[in-house]
Amino acid sequence: MDVISEIGPIGGPVWVAWREGTLTRATELEALAAWVRRKQPDSADSILDGAIHRHLEAARDAATVKKLNPHRRWRFFRNGPLMERASSNLDAAEAHILNIAPPSYVLGQLPCLLRHVRCHLVATDPGRMEFERIARSVGVGEPGDRPASSDAVSVEDIVARERGKIVTTVRAASSAALREHIQLRSFRNVVVATAVVMTFIALGVALLGFFGRTLIPLCFAPVESGTAVVVCPAAQSDRFTPSQDGVAAASSPPAAEIRDIDAVVAETATRMDLLVVELVGLTAAAIAAAAAIRRIKGSSERYGLPVALAALKLPTGALTAFLGLLLMRGQFVPGLSALDTSAQILAWALVFGYAQQLFTRLVDQQGQSVLNSVRTRDAGSSRP
Repeated sequence: MDVISEIGPIGGPVWVAWREGTLTRATELEALAAWVRRKQPDSADSILDGAIHRHLEAARDAATVKKLNPHRRWRFFRNGPLMERASSNLDAAEAHILNIAPPSYVLGQLPCLLRHVRCHLVATDPGRMEFERIARSVGVGEPGDRPASSDAVSVEDIVARERGKIVTTVRAASSAALREHIQLRSFRNVVVATAVVMTFIALGVALLGFFGRTLIPLCFAPVESGTAVVVCPAAQSDRFTPSQDGVAAASSPPAAEIRDIDAVVAETATRMDLLVVELVGLTAAAIAAAAAIRRIKGSSERYGLPVALAALKLPTGALTAFLGLLLMRGQFVPGLSALDTSAQILAWALVFGYAQQLFTRLVDQQGQSVLNSVRTRDAGSSRP
């Protein structure tokens, strides 16, 4: 009953997954610290014991989103700093427990600690090389390794003697893991910020077309047998005879009305033209994002990078549809400037919207590379 009284309530439930994990891990480490105190009360370090308590309290404060000290009125985006606070304090508490735990406990944790070190430190890291040497000396490491001594007491003596190196290397691996997650979060923030900016640009283009339908008309005027018809994404004019400085061409049929092309374009263009084009491009981009999911490997990271990469495709598809048709209207591509119907315009908008994959594919590759560099627990990392 006394031991139970030393362990506080877990806390929660909270509405974010990583906060639940933090509360659970904090209680687990608190129980381990209490067990160490009971296991060897004479050797327990009061300074480290107090530090463990403070680190776990700080981790719980981060998980429960305690108010800032000093208080800041306008601070909404706290998730990143809170995650770093929780992770770093849990790592520090784990290191302190390893410092005061019995050698037999540290010896039992060596396989997991070795996996954690190998997961986050490069093979040429001096700390990792020394840690692997210590692990081999106690029979931990590759299959077939045998301890330097068959006496269990002697093996524990080795662990006790090398405890400082063990804890220091584990702490370095935890710091490297935190830096990897910071890199991942930074990349995710860049992707999200880019997606937000692209979304506002796409909305701006749609509003520009709504309030100024003649500023950037995505209309085409194919000429056939001396007559023309203005085709826009959402409307189409009657056939007419285009004028040349107000005078009809000599070969123009007299039955067709003589009109200026610019005037017909101004009449035919609608407020919804750019919006329709962008919606078609966005739909094509959504299909491309759904198809790209099959190439994204799952990960237990908490930052939602695959979701951010998929979200980036949507406004990009809307803008590439608009810009692609704008290039066609400017006769940038010879032979593809005379679209005959609104359906053809929307079909090309669909093609250009899906073509955003040519650009975002490079971002997807970089994102997957960043994800691969973050070797989380599903890649073999473990903690004591």
